[in-house]
Amino acid sequence: MIDTPTFWTLTALLGIGTFLVRFSFLGFLGGRQLPDWFVLHLKYVGVGVLPAMVTPLVLWPAATGGETDPARIIAALATFFVAFRLSVAGALVAGMGTLYLMQSLF
Repeated sequence: MIDTPTFWTLTALLGIGTFLVRFSFLGFLGGRQLPDWFVLHLKYVGVGVLPAMVTPLVLWPAATGGETDPARIIAALATFFVAFRLSVAGALVAGMGTLYLMQSLF
């Protein structure tokens, strides 16, 4: 367990670090027009980051002890296909519904 002064020092330093990272974009670049090539690349940040966050949760979920679960793979595929054809809200509903259904069947 971490002692109280170390905890609060670490919390303050992490808060300052988080503020500086966000301020670097908003404070320094907030009032400027960004170059077109930079804005184009920013459009793909979510597409690159989201799969990197979701893939480990689908393939090696902590809920199953890191074992691959067919229910989660099927739900991820259903989510992908519904998102591809319909909308984000539809994908959320389809993914959750498929996951609950597959977990009850398996």
